[in-house]
Amino acid sequence: MSSARSQWKIHGERVVDENRHIRLSTVDVELPDGTRFTQYVARMPRCAMTLVLDDQRRALLMYRHRFIVDQWVWELPGGYVDHAENVAAAAAREVEEETGWRPRTMTKLVSFQPSIGSLDQPQEIYLARGADRVDTDPDINEAEAVRWIPLTEAAEMIETGEIVGAATVVAIYRALTLTP
Repeated sequence: MSSARSQWKIHGERVVDENRHIRLSTVDVELPDGTRFTQYVARMPRCAMTLVLDDQRRALLMYRHRFIVDQWVWELPGGYVDHAENVAAAAAREVEEETGWRPRTMTKLVSFQPSIGSLDQPQEIYLARGADRVDTDPDINEAEAVRWIPLTEAAEMIETGEIVGAATVVAIYRALTLTP
């Protein structure tokens, strides 16, 4: 396997667009068999999301419209990690800003890349056990509704297409394997 890997060649990269949320480029690639092509590559900042579970194994989820897929979905609170920000602190901050709940604990659950064929966007999911309601209301631009949903019901929502985002799917399925 290492010999094939060493035969991949990158002949150059050209930035198409870049801002604080994305770096889009084209990369000229040569495969081990000599095939050449141009691949679009998107690089995005690290994201941190949190699966907040209460003592009844209910997940704190947000209902929001995602215009890119033109669909209303349920998902975890989360967002970009600021440059020097601690990832766990960023995940907790996003929960509070987006839902009006402050996590009691933060434990790293899983890291993953959602689409490594053309996208570099590190995803960090944290598990919070319990949360306390804070005085601030959730950001109206983030969620239409915030609800505690039983973990087993959330898993069913994946099957019905009410939950489609990769981070939420990964977190729900991972949480089902955890002991209470």
